[in-house]
Amino acid sequence: MATSYATVTWDQLHRDARQLAAELMPRGPFKGIVAITRGGLIPAAIIARELDCRLIETVSVVTYDEERQGEATVIKRPEAAGDGEGFLIIDDLVDSGVTAELVRRMLPRALFACLYAKPTGRPLTDMFVVEVPQETWVLFPWDTAPLFIPPLARRDDTSRS
Repeated sequence: MATSYATVTWDQLHRDARQLAAELMPRGPFKGIVAITRGGLIPAAIIARELDCRLIETVSVVTYDEERQGEATVIKRPEAAGDGEGFLIIDDLVDSGVTAELVRRMLPRALFACLYAKPTGRPLTDMFVVEVPQETWVLFPWDTAPLFIPPLARRDDTSRS
């Protein structure tokens, strides 16, 4: 289990995806993008727009049950990508590298890029934007919701410390 949490906002995610797209431009053009579902779907959409890439394929790999990592299971293969030649693989985060290693075996000729990388998984990605400590659990915007917190002056006396 994670010992700390890092919250990524929609604005931050968008900025990081655009930065990754800018760094990927010299490596293209790409035939298509393979988004690792589910986390890679939104970054892949942003990057596809920035790179003017219309072909988006998906690969679905299940490795987590809440915060516990289990065995990787492929539930949908990226058939349109062949061996990955000319394709770009996009994910939100490379953590332990279990998913990345599995997808790289399926698409050995593709370029693998993600927004965030932890030290254990970092060697499996070709490009990333931000390194995150291994013990940090990243909370993405689709995992969280804004919560109203009343101002201190409006709280009752029992809630002040």
